[in-house]
Amino acid sequence: MPQKHERGRGRPRDEAARRRILKAALDLMEETAFAQVTAEAIAERAGTSKATVYRWWPNKAAVVIEAFREAVTPELPLRDTGSLREDLTTQVQNFARVLSGPGGRMLRSFVVAARSDADVAAAFRTIWSDPRRREAKKMLLHKQASGQLRKDADLDLVLDSLYGPLYYRFLVKNEPPSQKYAQALAELVIRGLAPAAP
Repeated sequence: MPQKHERGRGRPRDEAARRRILKAALDLMEETAFAQVTAEAIAERAGTSKATVYRWWPNKAAVVIEAFREAVTPELPLRDTGSLREDLTTQVQNFARVLSGPGGRMLRSFVVAARSDADVAAAFRTIWSDPRRREAKKMLLHKQASGQLRKDADLDLVLDSLYGPLYYRFLVKNEPPSQKYAQALAELVIRGLAPAAP
């Protein structure tokens, strides 16, 4: 299969080099804080040049957040088993589990950095939060179409209600949400989503 060219970013990516760079970024994030990670350190760890990193990513934040996304996405599958309760409970519990591990520490560092750095804020939205939200809304739309979810449900509000309390507990209260908390949260939200009985 021919490699696709990055639009306006020069030569096509070498997939092996890309994976080394993302692994290097993730390894550095596990060893130190986001603020201490540099493009130079990522390039040195990956055995590539800084120019190679900047040819494929606009800044350090984009590299690191893409590495984070690729590492944690397999832990957050958006399955549609046909059961609204099972699928939403599993999603919320999986995200609580990520927040309780190394991924949570990384996510916290991105959110903190995004408050004062527009590049981090943009990378966080475009690489992590917006794509995840679009996928989740697509799954909820399918559940509406199949009659599992109220037709008048505001899907953005549903997602805010499911994930907002997890972020609040983790980022504001500084408490990794437990599986019990995640299950109770999902149950509370789900009660308001089922279609009314005929």
